[in-house]
Amino acid sequence: MDELNLKIPKRVLGTLLNAYSAGVVPRSGLEYAAIGRNEEIDMFLSDFEEVSSGMGAFRFVIGKYGSGKSFLLNLIRCNAMERGFITADCDLSPERRFHGSKGQGLATFRELMKNLSSRSSPDGGALSKILTKWFSDIQMKAVSEGLTNGTAEFYGYTEKIIYETASSLTELVNGFDFAVVLKHFYDGCSSPGDEGEAKKETALKWLRGEFSTRMELRASGLGVASMIDDMNWYDFVKLYAAFFRRIGYKGFFVFFDECVNLYKITNRQSREANYEKILSMFNDVLQGKAQGVGIVLGGTPAFLEDNRRGLFSYEALRSRLQTGRFGEGYRNYFSPVIKLERLGDEELYALVVRMFKLHSMYHGVKLDVTEEDLVAFLKIVLGIMGADEMITPREVVRDLLNILNIMLREKNVTFRQLLGENVKLTDDKKDEDDGDDDGLFDFDDITL
Repeated sequence: MDELNLKIPKRVLGTLLNAYSAGVVPRSGLEYAAIGRNEEIDMFLSDFEEVSSGMGAFRFVIGKYGSGKSFLLNLIRCNAMERGFITADCDLSPERRFHGSKGQGLATFRELMKNLSSRSSPDGGALSKILTKWFSDIQMKAVSEGLTNGTAEFYGYTEKIIYETASSLTELVNGFDFAVVLKHFYDGCSSPGDEGEAKKETALKWLRGEFSTRMELRASGLGVASMIDDMNWYDFVKLYAAFFRRIGYKGFFVFFDECVNLYKITNRQSREANYEKILSMFNDVLQGKAQGVGIVLGGTPAFLEDNRRGLFSYEALRSRLQTGRFGEGYRNYFSPVIKLERLGDEELYALVVRMFKLHSMYHGVKLDVTEEDLVAFLKIVLGIMGADEMITPREVVRDLLNILNIMLREKNVTFRQLLGENVKLTDDKKDEDDGDDDGLFDFDDITL
């Protein structure tokens, strides 16, 4: 096997391998392990174009546990940042939903703000940096106009641009208060010492939805009447999207994973209230009322198709998301639902080879593993009863890394021993033409 000619930071590579060994998806470094899913990625590339033009996009990524939903969502999130979008993501849980009577909606918004990311701040917490950079760009423009920092003219010029940008948002719900808070943050940037920091932090607290009561809001000195809560948090998602586009970003992509937690809600009224919120967002985005917004939901087939508790139990959503009567066997690139099929045998083999090379690169050790060993490993995995439908990339990669990690510590153990003594490897050529067809992909025909 040829060496992998990539320069990957050791921290990123270590995080990638540790995450995959534990069966979870890392937030960074995904591009180094990306194999397959080209059709799905093409669908999102078209969404990028639409959102950057001021339209909206809404997708459901559906697949069973371990099929690569979280991987695809994180890969698209990273790709969106590289293309100039602001992103935010949230894993839904019993404490974080689209709608709830105990602050679950607000908790979802706060998680989105915590994970707000840009190209320069890919790990979250980007809001303060985005605002500071915007103000810095305005000040640089003022200097280029010949104004001197610290003068009344300089302050008046920068304040004028901020108000012009903010005033363009006032037609949106809560847009005026949003503009007032932005001005408060700018005053904090312009004020020295602790006073300036306090103003900035108060403004950020409002922007992140961290005020809990009206009394607390009044005591803050912001001078606004509204605050982010369970009922209006989605309005602020649209407001942020409009603001990000005004200051030079292409749009705002929001990712919600683990939506199966909505399917698990036992109370029917509560569950349907969450589905009603999804319907509202879906209609809003695709009817053009939410400009520059891309929303992606990741869930299991049961979350979508269960007629008793899934989205299909809610008639308005079922009629919008159900596959049409015609075109069976063909893929509709414009459908809001992306169903993840199992990776092909060739793609799984390419993934196995890639992960072996990344493991060798990180540990600086070339283990005694041949291409025939990796082919045998994958044939065993795919030969398990039901694997053709049930096997997932998570299981394949986790099992492979488990073997490689054992070999690192146990120097006398070979790959073949860990696979099992009864394994018949592909280098035994004499029985290739015995007329038996095991129904598996012919790995010997692969060239990588």
